[in-house]
Amino acid sequence: MTPVQRVRATYELRPVDRLVRTEFSWWRATEDRWRREGLVGDDLAELFGLDPMPFATVASQGWCNCPFVPPFEEKVIEARDGCEIVQDTSGQVYRRPEGVTQGVMPTFLDSAVKCRRDWEQDILPRMDPQSPERYETIRDSGPEIARRAAAGEALPDVSFIGGYMYLRDLFGPERVLYVFHDDPELVRDVMENWRDVILPVCLAAQDAVPLFRISIAEDICYKSGPLISPAMYRTFLKPHYQEITQTLRGRQKEPLHAYYDTDGNPALLVDDIVEAGVDMLMPLEVAAGCDVLEYARRYPRLALGGAVDKRVLARTKDDIDRFLDRIIPPMLERSGYIPTCDHGIPNDVPLENYIHYRERIMALGTPG
Repeated sequence: MTPVQRVRATYELRPVDRLVRTEFSWWRATEDRWRREGLVGDDLAELFGLDPMPFATVASQGWCNCPFVPPFEEKVIEARDGCEIVQDTSGQVYRRPEGVTQGVMPTFLDSAVKCRRDWEQDILPRMDPQSPERYETIRDSGPEIARRAAAGEALPDVSFIGGYMYLRDLFGPERVLYVFHDDPELVRDVMENWRDVILPVCLAAQDAVPLFRISIAEDICYKSGPLISPAMYRTFLKPHYQEITQTLRGRQKEPLHAYYDTDGNPALLVDDIVEAGVDMLMPLEVAAGCDVLEYARRYPRLALGGAVDKRVLARTKDDIDRFLDRIIPPMLERSGYIPTCDHGIPNDVPLENYIHYRERIMALGTPG
């Protein structure tokens, strides 16, 4: 199978010649450690035997940050005592250890929206659906991606920030919870604007080339469950997701997949997420209680990814083998699974262990 054929079959839960070989990510500090331990070469994907991923981005509207045009200025406001206070492109202000961007949870101090006036004056002008910048990638890359897709060389994709992530970026992780309760009409207005930006970009991308998938960044959960209630999800988010997925699927003959990326434990939301049109879910964090075999049993038509406990990679090779022996053979038989670590690989994982993990994935993920 080619990479395109293998990924397409995986999303469609059809048999594959072997499992897709890829990785969620690794920290820069992890790569630094591996190089101290003897890793040589610039292309880590090639060194570890990973597949070239065939996705081609036709358009993108944010991921972990709001798709503002123009964005807020990204800057360090203050640095002292080993910490820095930073403003990001969404207008959020937070404190983090100086110069550290991975492996820490920043302390959120402020956000761009505190009231409706902030929303109307500071944000709405930056969320104009007609901003030409939103369509630049489609104009510049669409024809070439269409050519590659027709030749079986690429899978067209549109990626965007999810609804909850958008709200959280605007209001901040704590204030947004109050806004759901105190001003639900503002939440509705914000979500309608989010849809009014995301859907036209998806439609324009789809006009350029039939889409293989939409990719949604929606970190809506933490270790113990969702950050908002299932009722809030159904009221404020689900209808917009349904509108987007149903509209796009109704405009093309080719199957259109919806990939949903959320950390933590989404168990209480998955029924609604699937009903909203999602058919690929990852990374299924094991520390949050996610068991890929249970998800496969409960949702037989849901493609899955991730689900390899990154903590196990810091232990012994026997621990790695026991973990992989449990999940990889049944998921290979079931199909519809892309094995990766359940988030970025931290720097407590030795190079020797990671190489062993990759070799075991290759062996267990190949039939016969």
